[in-house]
Amino acid sequence: MAAEIAFWICLAGLAYIYAGYPLLVMLLARLLPKSVAKGAVGEPFSIVIIGYNEAARLTRKLDNLLSCEGADRIAEILVASDGSTDDTARLLAAYPDPRVLGFVFAERRGKPACLNELIPLCRSEFIVLNDMRQQLEPSSLVQLVDNFADPAVGVVSGELRFLSGESNSTSAEGIGAYWAYEKWIRKSEGAFASVPGATGAIYALRRSLFRPIPHTTLLDDVAIPMQIVTQGYRCVFETNAIAWDEPSRTATQEAIRKRRTIAGAAQLAWLFPGWLLPWRNPIWLQFVSHKLLRLVSPLFLLGVLAAHLCLLDHPFYRYLMAAHVVVYVAGLTGWLCQRLGRRSRPLGIPWMFLSLNFTTFVALCDALRGRFRTTWQRAA
Repeated sequence: MAAEIAFWICLAGLAYIYAGYPLLVMLLARLLPKSVAKGAVGEPFSIVIIGYNEAARLTRKLDNLLSCEGADRIAEILVASDGSTDDTARLLAAYPDPRVLGFVFAERRGKPACLNELIPLCRSEFIVLNDMRQQLEPSSLVQLVDNFADPAVGVVSGELRFLSGESNSTSAEGIGAYWAYEKWIRKSEGAFASVPGATGAIYALRRSLFRPIPHTTLLDDVAIPMQIVTQGYRCVFETNAIAWDEPSRTATQEAIRKRRTIAGAAQLAWLFPGWLLPWRNPIWLQFVSHKLLRLVSPLFLLGVLAAHLCLLDHPFYRYLMAAHVVVYVAGLTGWLCQRLGRRSRPLGIPWMFLSLNFTTFVALCDALRGRFRTTWQRAA
């Protein structure tokens, strides 16, 4: 009886995390839609970029920003070199547009410390935060900022899209499918209330609502928007503000990114315990369901497996084991395709599901042991 109860509780937990909650927010978005009064915002805006050893991308990135629609409304581009040891400082000083302002920090402190220093220096009320790696669609900046015509909007998240091609791997296919699923959830969350976080590669905020975050924060793109949401403003998702990137080609590359992200989600509960209280967090449902419950997903997976093995004496559970085996066999086959250099989208999905759950478990252990690293570790 105990094994049977544990089996169904763990299975229900997984069902809610990956299907129940996404369907719930989709339903809420349709039944209780809250539109955004988007319109032309004529005010200038600032752009802030933080980078470490990004000399190879710097000029192309600045050229991309200054060629976007509405570039004449860019008041300034503040670029922080966070302890870089390459030619970043020289390239910043040599860039011909006077709106590009370089801030060269000798010591590498991490993105949160740089944001805390640069955002208050911005002259504009509207600030676009951008990463160095991604290239923007021409209309992305205008699409972001025009959401601020609605006075209830405090943060606007853009959308990260992945380039695809014949060279994509099984892991890349799985990651692409995962991001499509994530964007579906975020779009629904923003349509009826707020998204519990933003896309770090491209989002915008009101400077007057910014509050400094702890220097040890791993997920500044969740901490900053959530601080604004808890002040009573909305964080909305703008699908027309697009940043293009390449997906991780291997599960190892994605694991580095995901391990940090998941550990950062656990860290948020420690840094901002008030967000765990529904009367202090206006989007408590989204924050807990989207950000925190996924931390226990691998525990639910292990619970389902362990309980299922204890129930094989019952014919019903023996038949049900076939479906259980299919998931793991499909995941392992996806791993084999990845190792052999084969490309398979159907097998990439279960492979990345199992891989990311394993990464979640490792990241949760990192969080419990306090193994947080603020500076970004770049994948090879």
